[in-house]
Amino acid sequence: MNWIYEFPFQLTIDTSAIDKGVRSFALTFDAVLRVIRQGLTNILLTISDILTFIPWWVLVLFVIVLYFKQSKKIGMSLVYGGLLALIGFTGLWTLMISTLSIVITAVILSVALGFPFGLLLSLSERANRIMRPVLDTMQTMPVFVYLIPALLLFGLGRVPAVMATVIYAIVPIIRLTNLGIRQVNPEIVEASRSFGATTIQTLIKVQIPQAFTTIMAGLNQTLMMAMAMVVTASMIGAPGLGMEVLISVNRIEVGRGLVSGTAIVIVAIILDRLSQGWVKPHSEEESL
Repeated sequence: MNWIYEFPFQLTIDTSAIDKGVRSFALTFDAVLRVIRQGLTNILLTISDILTFIPWWVLVLFVIVLYFKQSKKIGMSLVYGGLLALIGFTGLWTLMISTLSIVITAVILSVALGFPFGLLLSLSERANRIMRPVLDTMQTMPVFVYLIPALLLFGLGRVPAVMATVIYAIVPIIRLTNLGIRQVNPEIVEASRSFGATTIQTLIKVQIPQAFTTIMAGLNQTLMMAMAMVVTASMIGAPGLGMEVLISVNRIEVGRGLVSGTAIVIVAIILDRLSQGWVKPHSEEESL
């Protein structure tokens, strides 16, 4: 009666063949991967140098002014500026800069790749049907899985952390760009085409502006998912606040982990509020 509770047979998956295939790919295209690694390193160093060059008080003042311009709430603007300054007062400013350079680089790549891809899916129903299960898989795959191929292809450090973060965080910008374009009123699109606009002109001048709020929501989610990878990416050598949390876990230092974890939360909240602020003015204009 064992067949009632047990499967009659089990498939044997040759996982070693997958490992060999990835390693073979890394060796075959080592020159290409080296160019990609160097390019990403240059971008990371440039962003890190810019953030390091900016005095801490200028960055704090920038957050206060930008949030006040968006929300007109001086109290909350000062609170967010104070929270950002608190990271520096706890001695974590340099680590925060390292974290921000990785997150900003990953978000730039995610938008550069995901936005046009989302536009392509919105224009082709067949491509949308094909890519939907792929995007579902990317979004539900455990984040630790992305670290393995990134590690094999790019080694340890910030570059594999950026690549793993891009794969994990690119899905929202693709999905919401696709969704936003598809939800544009068909009558508006038809009116644009009736006046002689081409598909590209309609897309640029009508559909993208109409879908701006949804697209920005995708950017916000991409940004938050990139921040969520901070601690995970530290497992493959990414420096920053995530590494500080990882060290505190390994050493069972509760206080150290709490302080660095709170710093990550502060950065995530500030980035979330500032990115949401770009959506609200545009949505208010649309309602008028």
